[in-house]
Amino acid sequence: MSTPQISGLARLLVQHGRLSETDAEALQSAALSNKTTFIEQLTQSKKLTAREVAEFSAQTFGYPLLDLDRIDSSYLPQGLLDNNVMRMQRLVPLFKRGTKLFIGLSDITNLEAVEKVRFQTNSQVEPIIVEDNKLIVLLNKTIEATGASLKDMVIDEADLALEGGEQEPSAAETQMGQDIDDAPVVKYLQKMLMDAINTGASDIHFEPYEKFYRIRFRVDGVLREIAQPPLAIKEKISSRIKVISKLDISEKRIPQDGRMKLVLSKSRAIDFRVSTLPTMHGEKIVMRILDPSSATLGIDALGYDPDQKAIILDAIQRPYGMVLVTGPTGSGKTVSLYTCLNLLNKPDINISTAEDPCEINLPGINQVNVNDKAGLTFSAALKAFLRQDPDIIMVGEIRDLETADIAIKAAQTGHMVFSTLHTNDAPTTLTRMLNMGIQPFNIASSVILITAQRLARRLCSCKKHVEIPPQAMLDAGFTQEDLDGTWEPYGPTGCDLCKGTGYKGRVGIYQVMPITDEINRLIMNHGNAIDIADQARREGVLSLREAGLRKVKQGLTSLEEVMAVTNI
Repeated sequence: MSTPQISGLARLLVQHGRLSETDAEALQSAALSNKTTFIEQLTQSKKLTAREVAEFSAQTFGYPLLDLDRIDSSYLPQGLLDNNVMRMQRLVPLFKRGTKLFIGLSDITNLEAVEKVRFQTNSQVEPIIVEDNKLIVLLNKTIEATGASLKDMVIDEADLALEGGEQEPSAAETQMGQDIDDAPVVKYLQKMLMDAINTGASDIHFEPYEKFYRIRFRVDGVLREIAQPPLAIKEKISSRIKVISKLDISEKRIPQDGRMKLVLSKSRAIDFRVSTLPTMHGEKIVMRILDPSSATLGIDALGYDPDQKAIILDAIQRPYGMVLVTGPTGSGKTVSLYTCLNLLNKPDINISTAEDPCEINLPGINQVNVNDKAGLTFSAALKAFLRQDPDIIMVGEIRDLETADIAIKAAQTGHMVFSTLHTNDAPTTLTRMLNMGIQPFNIASSVILITAQRLARRLCSCKKHVEIPPQAMLDAGFTQEDLDGTWEPYGPTGCDLCKGTGYKGRVGIYQVMPITDEINRLIMNHGNAIDIADQARREGVLSLREAGLRKVKQGLTSLEEVMAVTNI
């Protein structure tokens, strides 16, 4: 059997007939999308249990299998491995005998993990296969036992005073002195960044108030408070972040924007977009976590339905026209656009993008950071692009009539143009363009597809069936035919894996509306959003609510979550 797209444990399961090639590819893609491991995705899908995977690995590779329920975590060796290595490589040290270190791991094909442990401990590593779900529980206990949680790492105020109290260091002192790896502030910030990455956070908020200092992570679209370090730490953390983001540490009166990069390994680096804002009690800093790998997952990982995916692929392969993506901030518009660009990124194609700022770095694409103060606006960048022989142009956002006019002319003169707008759904995007002053015939002759999107929290594997009154289901948008008894809605439960929230990861909800001849006629006749929405519905286009309800039927998310992120 040829399985070129499948690797590691997935390939072996296919070769031994324990999993179909289609299921293996889908599970690997979903694992990348949800930033989880293949085994975790496999067990969540109920194709195989964690015990069955462990037994298969033990039989196939001949390694011993250990039941972690029989292990007392208090007797595990401490301090042998860095917590980040254990968490990211999904392993835990079990015991040491002479020069041999025995480690428990669920994926025996993860050779990188074994090599990292061998390098870090200078020991002969002996793998022992364990069940993945039990490994996660033991791993959390082990890391908590080391006292390495954020709250345990809060710096003592007396230590801060020894470092200079509230005095602001000079630029030279900051550059030289704050890069010491064992400095408490540096360690604290590094741990915080790693915790944010490991928990799948999209943003980190550092918020100073009059009587306390708060740090929050946005995980799956919801802000969670992580720590309240002493007020004395706020200036030092602010200065440290500014230094590594190449911002002016002496300027606290105006907002600043910068970037920084955290290198995790030779093959993976995470970018952070940093924004500072002066508030009454100090500078609030928000760091947006930008993972470039999210744009290379492929269109299957985004969660489009098969019919929606076919429409999008057909539209982006056209030689010219305009494709628009709409939705609120944080709804995944940039990832969707870059996924499309990645599909089109070939040696014979010239792609240029103008963004504010560039969030994802992709080789082969000419990316321009918009700088309004310097005169490099979206419209100025677009004019320059058209003199550079482009095939595909991406505009980060259409904000004004001038930018819209240039983008439309580009789409009408043989270029493919991608952009975003902030509207509630696909039909209102067309009326928004009309209100901006764009002529109807220009819209009709250039726009070929509009997609609106939202991100809803994905139910964890601990989900359970819930009873919802039929009338409530009908009120939410289900039809009587939908309530045929062949499916049941799921709701959140809460477990160690999802930290008690009942949700882990997010799933996309999409409204994909191709611009047909009938819709073009409505545009030319100055039809309103309601007329366009009615015509789109007659042509089979799902509204955001209907697309969300389809995800509820598939058991991917809860009805409450869909109700919260969509509107009728």
